Amino acid sequence: MSLRFLTGGESHGPALVIIVDGMPAGLPLSVDAIDRHLARRQRGHGRGGRMNIESDRVQILSGVRFGQTMGSPISLLIENRDHASWDEVMSVAEVEGKKFARETRPRPGHADLAGMLKYGTGDARDVLERASARETAARTAAGAVARRLLEELGSNIASRVVRIGSASAPDPAPVTRAAFAEADSDPMRCSDPETSRRMVEEVDTAAADGDSLGGVFEVVVFKPLPGLGSAAQADRRLDTRLCGALASIPGIKGVEIGEGFKLASMKGSEAHDEILFEADRGVVRRTNRAGGLEAGMTNGEPIVLRAAMKPIPTLARPLATIDVDTLEPTVAFKERADTCAVPAAAVVGEAVVAFVLAQAVLDKFGSDSMADIKRSVDGYLERIAGLWKREV
Repeated sequence: MSLRFLTGGESHGPALVIIVDGMPAGLPLSVDAIDRHLARRQRGHGRGGRMNIESDRVQILSGVRFGQTMGSPISLLIENRDHASWDEVMSVAEVEGKKFARETRPRPGHADLAGMLKYGTGDARDVLERASARETAARTAAGAVARRLLEELGSNIASRVVRIGSASAPDPAPVTRAAFAEADSDPMRCSDPETSRRMVEEVDTAAADGDSLGGVFEVVVFKPLPGLGSAAQADRRLDTRLCGALASIPGIKGVEIGEGFKLASMKGSEAHDEILFEADRGVVRRTNRAGGLEAGMTNGEPIVLRAAMKPIPTLARPLATIDVDTLEPTVAFKERADTCAVPAAAVVGEAVVAFVLAQAVLDKFGSDSMADIKRSVDGYLERIAGLWKREV
């Protein structure tokens, strides 16, 4: 796979760092193109106090010259403004003459206990700092670079929240650009105003109760190229990679493509998308229950993905746990946290989907320069023009 990225940095460390390797030369890329999506990730009703401290901005340290990628690794940095309050607690060097309280009361549902067992540390701080969802700011930046590649080739990615707690949007909700465009101006990133109102009420109630809420978000890729991915090997199937990418987001416990779990209750005659041919449009589908993916490959229809996020495990009214030092019953420690982060997770979902799709594009069309890639795409579209035409 020619395109990859790595991230580094702790939640309360000095900064998050990102290296994107394998992006072709000649891709227009600016700081604003990345910052726009970092800002979108910070919005949403139910976010916690951290969002009042951070104002995420990226620095491009390498790989871009005169507004275009160079084909070399792209190095990005996002400073953590909150680090000023944690300078000694997160010091790289030993702080002489000081001892800091250890976190020995692991939170149910977080990485604390599993990580303490794995790494042999008696302090959950060593685990939670990297397991924190703060890392998703770095992935949002990497995804913003990848989505610039997709935009240059005519594809666009959007998301919306379709469920918070028991408040759920009408089903089926229209999968249109207009519907998704409305989501960014909504406090819950929901495209249905009445559902959004009920979502806000549920979040406010949970916050007042010292509780948290999860939900479901939807990511759609409009105008994807057909034939991305492969049925030849399991790890090259695009649905494998997309589901894995979404499941890698902290808190995600379920992923579905298209109609997903509903398909299990349908007959075959009801579940599959019939194929038609129209002279002006080429091959078309009556429906898109498959979510734009068949046998691990894109079929040209919009890619529709949904992910279910569990409630955040840090609670104002903590759950029962043990103190790992004494093994005595106690309550979990409390870290500053959101009441609901589903709107933010939806933006992260866009990012990880964008990166997987960009990998698939470069695997199929080459990865050295945008000029070469565009010529390859044009040749491919010319070859399949008798069957498939991209809608304008």
